Amino acid sequence: MPPIRSEKDPAQIRNQAKTAWKRMKSCDLCPRNCGINRLQNEIGECGIGAKAVIISALPHYGEEAPLVGENGSGTIFFTGCNLHCVFCQNYEISHSPVGREMSGDQLAGVMLNLQKAGCHNINLVSPSHVVAQILSALAIAIEHGLHIPIVYNSGGYDTLSTLRLFEGIVDIYMPDFKFWNPESARTYMNAEDYPSVAREAILEMYRQVGDLVVDDNGIAKRGILLRHLVMHGCIEDTREIFHFLATQISPEIYVNIMDQYHPAGKASQYKEINRGLTEAEFQEAVWAAQEEGLVRFDPGAKISQEIGPSGKKSPKDERWKTTDLDATDCKSS
Repeated sequence: MPPIRSEKDPAQIRNQAKTAWKRMKSCDLCPRNCGINRLQNEIGECGIGAKAVIISALPHYGEEAPLVGENGSGTIFFTGCNLHCVFCQNYEISHSPVGREMSGDQLAGVMLNLQKAGCHNINLVSPSHVVAQILSALAIAIEHGLHIPIVYNSGGYDTLSTLRLFEGIVDIYMPDFKFWNPESARTYMNAEDYPSVAREAILEMYRQVGDLVVDDNGIAKRGILLRHLVMHGCIEDTREIFHFLATQISPEIYVNIMDQYHPAGKASQYKEINRGLTEAEFQEAVWAAQEEGLVRFDPGAKISQEIGPSGKKSPKDERWKTTDLDATDCKSS
């Protein structure tokens, strides 16, 4: 049986990559618009220069059910971030330049090894600041047989022009939508424009891929999957976000209502968010989602049977386990 080939055109992806690399000369790839020359390794808000830096790549079982399946999500964790969340649950990698620099050939090799390991998708975590590097690697990997879905797993702080570089390339968008209130976004993320940027970005993502489509085994093939981390004191943000999703996107948008907030990073410096979430607060968020008309939820969340099927959570304690997947160069032909 011949190998499965992707219908995506490597030549087109290379053209998109060239556009992204040009924009890095005076970087405007994300809403920060730093304007620095990352091709010369100048460092802007994201903390990353010309090469992508990866902290780990592995089959991950702590993601949403449609991504994990039996064999895991092929998750590539990029160091750096274009947001500055004081409460970041992954603070140690988003705020520090730790990890391994990789060329496009090496990153392509990692993608192919994840596919060879049986992963159901390539899950790009925090990709917004390394889009040129990702596009270059994807062109190489697809030429060498990469065919599983590509997941763009971002914080939702993405420009429309950058997202459009991925049209026809990304199969699944998985944004966060963190805050509705600009003041909250300014205080906790140093990004007062985050709510308006995220709304526009999610509308564009939905335009490209639509509601989540899964196969007969429940594995995601295409569409949008949205995360919302419920936080103490922010229930009004939560309700507004759910109202927007139900009325402006789709009542059937796949949503993961996340309950795992804890005071990480610098959250201890902010009294109002310096504690975890109570069961009652999380249930209030669930009720808000129901009341606003959302109907499709990740079964890993603590949501009642009347909303969706129950399901056990995948283990998350090995998320940063060093991968044994080789980063051997995948030379383009």
